[in-house]
Amino acid sequence: MREMTFKMERPGLVETGEHVTISEKKTALNYSYIIEPAVAMSGCYKVNQRLHTLEGVVKEIQHTKRGYYVIVEFDEEPL
Repeated sequence: MREMTFKMERPGLVETGEHVTISEKKTALNYSYIIEPAVAMSGCYKVNQRLHTLEGVVKEIQHTKRGYYVIVEFDEEPL
């Protein structure tokens, strides 16, 4: 299982165990991902780190001093 971290600005938008759909945004050199509908956003990933599955399951939600982070598991090989 591959895991990816997304930054969420406020709590309660998704819950652990929830199935989520991801949209992919491409820039000139990188890809980024958004949990729809605009719940949380990933960092930037290079072409060889691109996701192949755009559906996943929320594994964990972490609350830190910097905000909320959503860990999503995808059914593909880890990097």
